[in-house]
Amino acid sequence: MTRTFLGMPATAPRGVGHLRGDESFPVAARRGLADPQLRRNLGHATGTIRAKSAAVIGELPDWAQLRAAGRAIKTDTMARLPELLEQLEAAVTRAGGTVHWAADAVEANRIVTDLVRGTGAERVMKVKSMATQEIGLNEALAEAGIEAVETDLAELIVQLGDDRPSHILVPAIHRNRAEVREIFLRAMPGVDPALSDEPAALAAAARRHLRETFLSTRVAVSGANFAVAETGTLAVVESEGNGRMCLTLPETLITVMGIEKVVPTWRDLEVFLQLLPRASTGERMNPYTSMWTGITPGDGPQVFHLVLLDNGRSAVLADPVGRAALHCIRCSACLNVCPVYERAGGHAYGSVYPGPIGAVLSPQLTGVADNASLPYASSLCGACYDACPVMIDIPSILVHLRGQAPHPRAERATMAAAAYTMDRPVLYAAAQRAAKLSRLAGRRGRGLPPPLSGWTASRDLPQPPPESFRQWWASR
Repeated sequence: MTRTFLGMPATAPRGVGHLRGDESFPVAARRGLADPQLRRNLGHATGTIRAKSAAVIGELPDWAQLRAAGRAIKTDTMARLPELLEQLEAAVTRAGGTVHWAADAVEANRIVTDLVRGTGAERVMKVKSMATQEIGLNEALAEAGIEAVETDLAELIVQLGDDRPSHILVPAIHRNRAEVREIFLRAMPGVDPALSDEPAALAAAARRHLRETFLSTRVAVSGANFAVAETGTLAVVESEGNGRMCLTLPETLITVMGIEKVVPTWRDLEVFLQLLPRASTGERMNPYTSMWTGITPGDGPQVFHLVLLDNGRSAVLADPVGRAALHCIRCSACLNVCPVYERAGGHAYGSVYPGPIGAVLSPQLTGVADNASLPYASSLCGACYDACPVMIDIPSILVHLRGQAPHPRAERATMAAAAYTMDRPVLYAAAQRAAKLSRLAGRRGRGLPPPLSGWTASRDLPQPPPESFRQWWASR
């Protein structure tokens, strides 16, 4: 067991968060833009969630204060993360659990695989977990001959369809009910051939399929929405009840949790249990909020393991600007208001974490150079910042990461020359006078010739004003 990685600006490990091959976001997004059914599915789903969320948020006169409290708690947590994690470890251990520290995806997968093998089980049931998707746990277990069964309905749809999640909260948001019916008929054992595409019928088919898994599987793997450092309590919130089944029925429970999910106290948890459901599902409270502290003889799992996962988070923590991405509580509110996500779809991001939060988190976890196009997957409209329940300034982080992304040599030289000129008033005034020559390029909207054509490929060339501000000021 080691925790030497905490707080260190170590090089972020390679992981599942990379785009396929050398494919950039613009290339991947073009497929989503060309799929009208995908855009209809996304538009309907995100529009519905936005409306529900706005309605329940509007009921709270202190929503702004709750957001500010959530941001303050997260800021405090990141400032003393190593201390809080050690406090959490001590509390979990006192309650009968075992804590493991995983520096990266490889170590986390090895720990979980060894723990499952130690039970003799060949199958595990899973609660929806972004952390286990991030590290590719299902694939690692499969290589070890262990079957992982997703029990969240949307995750089950994705798994049976040999697909990838495209949304943090609703992984199968890109599928409509007719497509779900086809997946069930093709891949779900024992399904009624006369199955309709009515939501109730689809849910009933999934419930029958999963019931046997719940009753016969001895090991469960979960994530965690929150962990309370002062008591060692873990919390999972969900809407279907599958999580409650996985957290209470098995003999062994293994939880994989990103180190940023810890909160200091119970009072802090109170804030997030008000913010999360309203921002994510448009509900006043989560239908199922499951909490457990270690083990209790005769009640629930009798063996509990907590795997604390870094996998690049220490590198994010070392960046004073970028670390705010670790405040994320995975509500997906930013995805539901983002015009880019709604049109391109989650798969275009090539990451477990799609949408605006994925555009700032994934590059930091895996290295900005390896995901250089993601910080540009935004119009910087600011809707994500307005919607975020913990007030993450995603647009500012995007701009910060754009500065770290590799740029073509010509662009770097141009920007350096511009910075040099703007820092010297005499040169800047001369450049303003020379800018009038750009009228020779023609009317507004014309592009520039190579090598500057890349800049105007997606921007109009502005028409310079008849006189500069300096000239206007001097004449008056």
